[in-house]
This record gives sequence, structure tokens and C-alpha cells, in this order.
Amino acid sequence: MQLPELIEKTVAGLGYELVDVERAERGLLRVFIDFSAEDAEEKGPITVEDCATVSHQLSHLLTVENIPYERLEISSPGLDRPLRKLSDFARFAGCEVVIKLRAAMPGTNNRKSFTGVLLAPEGENLSLEFESNEGPAQLDFTLADVDKARLVPQVDFKGRKA
Repeated sequence: MQLPELIEKTVAGLGYELVDVERAERGLLRVFIDFSAEDAEEKGPITVEDCATVSHQLSHLLTVENIPYERLEISSPGLDRPLRKLSDFARFAGCEVVIKLRAAMPGTNNRKSFTGVLLAPEGENLSLEFESNEGPAQLDFTLADVDKARLVPQVDFKGRKA
């Protein structure tokens, strides 16, 4: 079993969703976790305690599986959460996202990067509403076309009490 699958199985067993796994310089293994769409409303954002729970379990897993690493870092995906799976695109339909395509799509004037509102997926087909030079437009693509996709952070400073 590959490392991402091992980590995903362990993280899911603890009640979290694996967002991403990164290997960085000097043996850093970075794991991003979140709550599932059903649990996110009820439980709120990922806490330090959530990260500690996952870190403790993954440390044991990596030792047992003899997977080399120097440092393990567990984190929430942040406000600019990456979208990797089809379920991510379904979960965040209606949200503003930045999408970078692997190659320019026909009729986009060789553009590969778009910012707009994600529409609900229809099967494997994804769509994004965005503003072009000619006005409102829609980009239709598939998950295979996506190089990177992230949520655009939404911060509400007006909701804070002084």
C-alpha cells in the first residue's frame, strides 16, 4: 500500500478526512486534515488537539511500517484549502475558487488560470462561472484537466465584536 493510502486509512479511522500529503526537504512529512462535509458544520475548524491526535497515531503507523521521515507536521488545510478530489468540488460548489488548468481549454484565449464560482458537478463534469473580458462566462472541465485548485479565502472582519 502506498503512503497516501496508508495515511488516508488511518486518518479516516480517526474520524477525519485527508486533504493532502506533502513530502518536503529534510525529511519533512506534512499532512493536511479536515472534518468530513457532514461533520464540519457541527465540529467547526480543526483544532490543535485534532492535529495532536492524528500526529500521535501517524507516528506509530510510520514507525511500524518503517517509513522514513525526520519531522511530521499535521495541519488544517487553511482558508485557501486545496481541492483535489471530485468530492471536494461537490462539497465547495457555490464557493469562490482559483483554478489552474494543465493546458488551456478551447475558447479561453490560451488562459490556464481562472477565478470564479464553482458550480455543482454533473457526474465527472465540473464547471466554473467567471468574468471574462466579454462578460460572464462558464468554463467546463474535468478533474483530469486541473493542475491546482484552491478556495479563495473568505474573511469576515465585520462579524467580530470590538
